[in-house]
Amino acid sequence: MTQDELKQAVAQAAADYVAANAPAGSIIGVGTGSTANFFIDALAPLKDRYRGAVASSEATRRRLEGHGFPVLDLNDVEHIPVYVDGADEIDAGLNMIKGGGGALTREKIVAAVAGTFVCIADGSKLVDTMGKFPLPVEVIPMACAHVARELTKLGGTPVLRAGFVTDNGNLILDVKGLAITDPKGLEARINQIVGVVTNGLFAVRPADVLLLGTAEGVRRIG
Repeated sequence: MTQDELKQAVAQAAADYVAANAPAGSIIGVGTGSTANFFIDALAPLKDRYRGAVASSEATRRRLEGHGFPVLDLNDVEHIPVYVDGADEIDAGLNMIKGGGGALTREKIVAAVAGTFVCIADGSKLVDTMGKFPLPVEVIPMACAHVARELTKLGGTPVLRAGFVTDNGNLILDVKGLAITDPKGLEARINQIVGVVTNGLFAVRPADVLLLGTAEGVRRIG
């Protein structure tokens, strides 16, 4: 199977999971990226079952609205039973690196409100130790140089994502060269650097369920 076929398979599995676990009339949280786009497409036939969706990025909002989904502001939503999103890397503890698409802050906010976080990924994203994929860190523009110096002290090599501005008007530093053996501790430590909005480690709030696309079919972990 191609990578896109694996993504389509896990996207359909996620749509089936949502149909079985999110009550009619509820609001679904939807992430950002290519796998999340396949999920939106798979969920589209069920759009009349749900009151709407909360999008983790402007790109996701546009794709949802293109399928006819009402998109709600998170401030108007008290509970999201299920949030579905992809990952750039995920380990056996369902800790993740996210933010390759630059939507890490909004993704982390939506995940915080969700009852269940379902990660959808192809088998290449499951790793023993995270860090081969550069860790995104969203920073306030005026603090970019300061944050880069502090990240270097942690053993990484921060690289400014050229020509990119987040939906929140901030910049992204992609940190290379980390071997992340304590994801929860590193997430907290980076977030304490003045000028950091948040970083792409999802360990304090990891995934609850992983739907993993493999050549043998979709595996569920968690």
